[in-house]
Amino acid sequence: MNFKGISYREKPIESDVGSIRKIVRSSGYFSAEEVEMAVELVQENLSKGESSGYHILFVEINERVVGYSCYGPIPCTRESYDLYWIAVFHEFRGRGIGRELLERTEKKIGKMGGRRIYVDTSSRDQYEPTRSFYLANGYEQEALLKDFYSPGDDKIIYVKQL
Repeated sequence: MNFKGISYREKPIESDVGSIRKIVRSSGYFSAEEVEMAVELVQENLSKGESSGYHILFVEINERVVGYSCYGPIPCTRESYDLYWIAVFHEFRGRGIGRELLERTEKKIGKMGGRRIYVDTSSRDQYEPTRSFYLANGYEQEALLKDFYSPGDDKIIYVKQL
């Protein structure tokens, strides 16, 4: 990946709320409720900071937010973290931005004492690129919860050991 003007930052600003909404919508995968859930995690971080338990890493190109990850420690565990969201604007997908964002997120989790990262996704066909992305980046399927989201829509949980 070789982009001019690419940068990363961790501290959210108020305008990121709208950026996150647009990024998550751009995938075409998520319901309105899911989009608002992604936004709520950013708002929680804005209001409470690190005590929210949600950490965010933004990727910008020429000062435009084009992707982000949201992650945090799993309560009541040692060294286990959830990757709640990782998303890149649809128009920037397939250029290595997501992979670089994931690698940087994993390094941050490792520096925070994380040793295992969990991520989950749907079994619906439209999520095949998402599942392939996790597998290509060293995640392994750990569990499958039948009919979790709805009949015929299983929850697949991946894990990566750091």
